[in-house]
Amino acid sequence: MTQTSQVTLRQTEKADLDFFFQFQLDKEANHLAAFTPKDHTDKAAYVEKFAKFLHDPTITMRTILVDEIIAGSIAKFEQEGDAEITYWIDRNFWGRGVATAALKKFLLIEEARPIFGRVAFDNLGSQRVLEKGGFVKVGTDKGFANARQAEIVEFIYQLTWQSVKPPVAE
Repeated sequence: MTQTSQVTLRQTEKADLDFFFQFQLDKEANHLAAFTPKDHTDKAAYVEKFAKFLHDPTITMRTILVDEIIAGSIAKFEQEGDAEITYWIDRNFWGRGVATAALKKFLLIEEARPIFGRVAFDNLGSQRVLEKGGFVKVGTDKGFANARQAEIVEFIYQLTWQSVKPPVAE
């Protein structure tokens, strides 16, 4: 990220979903995310699903902006009683520290702990983002990844109040 770029978060609005839908159509991003809907090209289903999340009190959704340009999304949701984090960054912003900055800002407003992050075994960039955010790898799981049409290993990361470490330098 350049010294003049500023990463901010704001409440997600329904209009943002059009941007998010376009971001997840990127083949490389979809492959790295791995655990995606069966048909990630169905815009109506995508918007319907995520529009419901905007009003769900158990979900915290934020839009990631870089210099007021929509660069991605980040959210906390609950799965089987556990708080989990998810984020998606437009590939135009990869490698610029945007995900790391957004995660750190998000964790200041989202107080759920422990909070888990799951990432495909070969998504090294996302693993690094979680580690810079203070998450610690606590396990592995296997699941069917629609984007790859195969069962793959995913790493499970956890952040607790005790696991918060000083930030890792960029």
